[in-house]
Amino acid sequence: MRSVGVSLLWLLLLVIKSETVAGAPPPTLTPTAAEEKEDEFLGSPECLEKKLTRESCDLVFCPPWERCIIGQCSCKLPYLCPTVDVKPVCGRDHRTYRSYCQVMAVSCRTKKPTMSYFGDKCAENILEIGTVIDSETGVVSVSVPDKSQTGVEKHLVCRGLWDMAAANVACKEHGNPLGAAVAGSVRYSNLTTEHPGKQFPPTCVSIRCQGYENSLSECVIYDKMAIGGMLVATATCYNPSQALTEDCGFTCANSKCVLLSQTCDGVDDCGDRSDEMCCKGCRRGGLLCKTGVCLHKDSVHDGHVDCLDGEDESPKHNRSSKPGLSNSDLISPHDEIKVSRFQLESKLQCGIPKATTVDDEEMDEPGWVRRVKRVVGGVPARPTQIQWQVALEDNRVINCGGAYIGDCWVITAAHCVRPNPLKFNVFLSLWKKSRHQETTDIVPVEDIFIHPRYDAGTYENDIALVKLRKLPFDDRCFGENPAISAVCVPWSSQLFQPNHTCSISGWGRTKDGRSAQVLLWANVSLIDNCQRFYNDQFKPGMMCAGDLDGSVDSCQGDNGGPLVCEDELGVSYLWGIVSWRDKCGRPGFPGVYTQVAHYFEWIRSNTGWPAVTRFNS
Repeated sequence: MRSVGVSLLWLLLLVIKSETVAGAPPPTLTPTAAEEKEDEFLGSPECLEKKLTRESCDLVFCPPWERCIIGQCSCKLPYLCPTVDVKPVCGRDHRTYRSYCQVMAVSCRTKKPTMSYFGDKCAENILEIGTVIDSETGVVSVSVPDKSQTGVEKHLVCRGLWDMAAANVACKEHGNPLGAAVAGSVRYSNLTTEHPGKQFPPTCVSIRCQGYENSLSECVIYDKMAIGGMLVATATCYNPSQALTEDCGFTCANSKCVLLSQTCDGVDDCGDRSDEMCCKGCRRGGLLCKTGVCLHKDSVHDGHVDCLDGEDESPKHNRSSKPGLSNSDLISPHDEIKVSRFQLESKLQCGIPKATTVDDEEMDEPGWVRRVKRVVGGVPARPTQIQWQVALEDNRVINCGGAYIGDCWVITAAHCVRPNPLKFNVFLSLWKKSRHQETTDIVPVEDIFIHPRYDAGTYENDIALVKLRKLPFDDRCFGENPAISAVCVPWSSQLFQPNHTCSISGWGRTKDGRSAQVLLWANVSLIDNCQRFYNDQFKPGMMCAGDLDGSVDSCQGDNGGPLVCEDELGVSYLWGIVSWRDKCGRPGFPGVYTQVAHYFEWIRSNTGWPAVTRFNS
């Protein structure tokens, strides 16, 4: 049982420290569990029970030194980091690392601070770079290289950007795994007056941390300035034995206790980001991603895509001007991460149709409009509009579609194929079912991978990979074609939410039973909780889309074809595969699709293709 005296002492310490933060009210650690559930910003108890953290890559991106595997970010081997246009880094072991990504990969695997500073003369200059938290005042100071990188300069930390994310990093660097209890501040003039025997540097630097760092040297450090009468940063490190856990406002996934008001504000107060992962709104101007993750307001339009769908970098969010800070004297980890992500993402070009010079006059041929009925709300596509659409020919008959995902791979429905590759051909850039156009490529099939747990009776796991045969003496399976583009493969089932508008396409049958002669497409909405329509017929890995009134749906002949959703940056993802339905266009019974993200690991393992998706690869 805890001592009442210790608890009161800890509460008093929190109050005293909080009063040093300009304008901050005293903390209150007494909300009940019911009050926590009813908070206007914090999300549902069901979400909180999942103990989601920054490593939960179904909701957030992994940094370049980690890879998303089965929903969790895992450390990469250092040699897997990008090597182009990167800056060398000196480690605390005096080794020279090729890049920030590489040194962070080492730190990720060892769980210890490894980076010292950006530089390439590590063995020559053994510089003592690090952070100090004064035991008496709590004042934080940091040593950074001077401009010549032959010595170090010691500075205090300016109060302006100081928050719990940075204080957590400072305390973790000093052996406190749960980080800080308080990110405070004190006026510099009070320090020098009340502690005349101590020498405090007259300059400070501004530091912005994300929370994953192991030392302040891994954060973005902005230029030094004279302190004058400004506030400087302090930190009180977290002591679990003194925390008021039974009256905790919010219990982090790592068991740390923080105030309820510290949740959903875009700042990593917990140290594992669990306080920002289950939100229905954001405090203090933060941005709420559609996945329920809160971003700090400074993350909007900062050059990093943080929301899975790119909403934070979308032009629709106007970013107010940022404080006049620069880091011209130092190399920013933020910039290095941007370079590394660009290198990783550039390995795969997907989701953006190519500009094409193909003439669309074919659409004006007399009579075709009269021959083709509208397919349950569908309209004719232009000849080269849907560049990832493929047609699957089985014994010279086209009954199914599919989607080209890059390299020599196509995804389709398992019920569209059988393990006999010689019977199949894949048509890319086909518009008219009965006649090829100038851009059409016909590629034979080398192999077919049907999901091992596909059930033909229930359509469970209705997904297959089709491997195209390569050209002789070539690594490609078809020549350069401006009318063919790959669609991206999603890794997270949270990328698009219910009611998002997506598109379907195919040569399916119309309501009058006729097969469409040209490629048709239609917009559909993602529908939540499909179990209510199909009961036990609806299995894991399935999803629904369409209109509940039956006005838009996929029909026979569309099977295996793509359901494609576009994110906020205009990148298209293969979200579903046309699988089955209870009568085409029947009100109250939307089309059922195979959810591609559910099978991401199976797709990646079978293709053996490390860049199978645009992000988190």
